[in-house]
Parts: sequence; structure tokens; C-alpha cells
Amino acid sequence: MNSDQKTTVVLITGGSSGIGKSIGTFLTEKGFVVYGTSRNPSKFQDFKPFTLLQLDVANKQSIQGAVAEIEKRHGKLDILINNAGAGITGPIEEIPEEEILNNFTTNYFGVINVTKAVLPLMRKQGKGLVINVTSIAGYMGLPYRGVYSASKAALEITTEAWRMELKQFNIEMTNIAPGDFATNIAAGRYHAPLLEDSPYHQAYGKSLSLMDEHVDSGSDPMDMAKAVYNVISASKPKVHYKVGAFMQKFSIVLKRILPDKVYEKLLMNHYKL
Repeated sequence: MNSDQKTTVVLITGGSSGIGKSIGTFLTEKGFVVYGTSRNPSKFQDFKPFTLLQLDVANKQSIQGAVAEIEKRHGKLDILINNAGAGITGPIEEIPEEEILNNFTTNYFGVINVTKAVLPLMRKQGKGLVINVTSIAGYMGLPYRGVYSASKAALEITTEAWRMELKQFNIEMTNIAPGDFATNIAAGRYHAPLLEDSPYHQAYGKSLSLMDEHVDSGSDPMDMAKAVYNVISASKPKVHYKVGAFMQKFSIVLKRILPDKVYEKLLMNHYKL
């Protein structure tokens, strides 16, 4: 094994911008060996904070290639942060099935396949930590974000089950659910077009403006980086973590304690529906 065998090696999917870049930069400053990923690292020629590897979470061959590269360089991988994700908005009735499948491929199946690729290595080294970045939106069905909420909810529940299966191998797994952060996710997400003749035109248009406002005025992604660092530093990570504005985190508590219809009314008022 090479000279940096005593350092902690971290792989972050989707590390070229936003939350992934913030986490990678923060961990690099703390002395971790960090690899981020991008589908097209060549687009980021001047990328400085840490190393970017080519990885497309929708392509198993590309996943295996990136993990093999890290194993070749370091002989181990200590921490996987499944951060790559895609936004999607629209009335569920009007989102093409292909776009729903694409979203689940990135937000759900991609996470499963990247994790499957690193587990044999973590098992061999007798330890590991997998952090799945979900979303506060995964705790509730949000209007015009139903597919996104569903993909993140599926990941939350899968993590709950998977972490119990992994304990026997001394591998920890946890969820971190961010609220709205000031990143470029809005630019990259799939928007079902706002159709003039759609029965949802007015309500969807209003919700769309609100969603973009929330992202633009969102928290600093560095808060997420610090939260990830705290999870890494914990001897026994919890099942769930939530990071974001107080009201976003409190909305999960309200959902637990309020009658369903009262909570639904609150959401509808919030989205001006």
C-alpha cells in the first residue's frame, strides 16, 4: 500500500458544484483525501479543490471504473457520500414517464449501484461509512415535486433497512436530509413545461416561482459540509440527520404531530394552492 495509507479516503458523487463541491472542499481542508465525481470532468479543467473522477451514476461500468481507480491508488475507500441528485418538478399527470424513470435512476438506483460497487472493498478492509444525501422533501409529498419527494423518500427507507444489514460488517450507513440550499440545482432540474392549456397552469406556475425563490434564498452549502464532517466524526452515526432552516426541519415534526388534513392544509397555504 502507498504512503498515504493512514489517511482517510472519501468519494463524493456529484462533486463538481453545489453541496458536493462544498463538502469536498471542506473535507480536503480538514486533511481528508477527497475524490469528487462528474459525468464530464473535462468540463472542469481548472477545478482546484480536489480530484474529480469520471463517474455517471446511471452507468455501472463508469461506477466500477471510478471505484477501481481509487482502489488502485489507495487500496481502500473509507467513506462514500452519495450526493449526486437531480431535481424534477411538474404536475405528476404531465411528467413524461421517461423523465420519472430518469429521476429515479439518478436519485435512487444510482445510489444503490454506487454503494454496491464500494461495499466489497469496505468489507475487505473491515470498516466503512456510507452517507446518503436525501432531502427534507423526502419526508412529505410536496405539490408539483411529488416525483422528487418520492425518490428521496425511497432512499430514506432503503437506508433504514440497509444500515441494519451492514452492521455485521462494521459498515455504518446514514441519511442526511438537506432543506433548500443556495445551489444551482434549480438550473439542472427537469421542469415539466408550463403549458398554456394545462388545467394546472395557474397553480403550477405559482408553485414554480415559490420553489425557485426558496432555492435562491436557501442556506449556505457550507452548513451541509460541516454537518457531514460532524457525522464522520461521530463514533456511531444516527439513522437520520436533517440540515436546513428551522422551519424546514420543524415541518417534519409538525407532520408527525398534526392530523393529516391539517398538515395538508398548511402545505397548500404555503404553496398558495
